Amino acid sequence: MYCSTEKSGCVSRCLKIGLMVVAGISALTWVVMQLWNCLLPDLFLGVSPIGYWQALGVLALSRILFGGLRGSCPSHWHERRERWEKMTPEERAQLKSRFRSRWSACRSSEKSEEAAPADDKPAGKA
Repeated sequence: MYCSTEKSGCVSRCLKIGLMVVAGISALTWVVMQLWNCLLPDLFLGVSPIGYWQALGVLALSRILFGGLRGSCPSHWHERRERWEKMTPEERAQLKSRFRSRWSACRSSEKSEEAAPADDKPAGKA
């Protein structure tokens, strides 16, 4: 997502999303640490309790080993790609315009200012 520094609403939105992601990862790491420390030392001999950073490492390692590095669900994107290819050009244009209107608040105002003077010129006149 592109955030312009000129629009305070977009910057605050990006900061909120970033903070929520960090808080979510922190909470998930804490849950992994608590589960590890409550279950594994009692179930298996020789397994010791782990700290927060070790739990984050376990979480990252499990993501690499079991989730891959590409994404959580590649088939999800494959289905969307198939749907996109089946759309008519009019349906594609309509979908693009909906996404542009949804995300236009976070686009740079410089781009819209550059496009505006070009549209003011009458066609055929210099």
